[in-house]
Amino acid sequence: MATTDDDRRPKYQRIADSLREAIQSGEYGPGDRLPGENDLMAAHGVARMTARQALSVLKDEGVAESRKGAGVFVRAFRPLRRRGIQRLAQEQWGSGRSIWSADIENRTLVVDQVTVSEETAPERIGQVLDLADADTVCVRRRRFVLDGKPVLLATSYLPTSVVAGSAITQEDTGPGGTYARLAELGYKPVHFREEIRSRMPTKDEAAQLSISAGTPVILVCRTAFADEGRPVEINEMTLDAASYILEYDFDA
Repeated sequence: MATTDDDRRPKYQRIADSLREAIQSGEYGPGDRLPGENDLMAAHGVARMTARQALSVLKDEGVAESRKGAGVFVRAFRPLRRRGIQRLAQEQWGSGRSIWSADIENRTLVVDQVTVSEETAPERIGQVLDLADADTVCVRRRRFVLDGKPVLLATSYLPTSVVAGSAITQEDTGPGGTYARLAELGYKPVHFREEIRSRMPTKDEAAQLSISAGTPVILVCRTAFADEGRPVEINEMTLDAASYILEYDFDA
């Protein structure tokens, strides 16, 4: 009998595939407990390590999650659809709405960690913001939690010379957020550029986002420009890849 490509795949991968298919077919729904290591060992006649690897595949993909002392469960979190163009429209922040309102619908978003500090600009930041060596930046670090799940780490850098004394240097920037405050200061963003990459998370990122070390993260670096092409903010974001759908909708 001929050997198929599927037959040549590692056993743990075939077990993971069968579990994934069961999830996609509805046999296991969001929040349901998946068969444990002992169950998989008995059902497939494999060693514990093979069963563990199969479950790890699903956890690394963001399909399943471990609950300490309880087992592995189908992930119940509904991915966030990030509307990359609509969310940055002036009609969003210009009318006092958060740019997140274009994404979250009626879901609960919380910024549970915020720090604001004045720091020496890292070289890469100073180059983009066109700062002198002695210039400092206002650094805003936040963690965003959606429906109880950490989904995004964000660090914004803004020239201190632009934002000093404004609400941007406070934890709560007010209605419309940073971009509305920049507009009030005479530096209204008129153009944005986003660069997107992906990689595996650092240990600290995995801990802050509550993801396994095998779940990739998406890196989005956004630069906001005021009139005459002046860069006024760099926002470096780290997204849990399993929590996001990136949507870009534009005319031809």
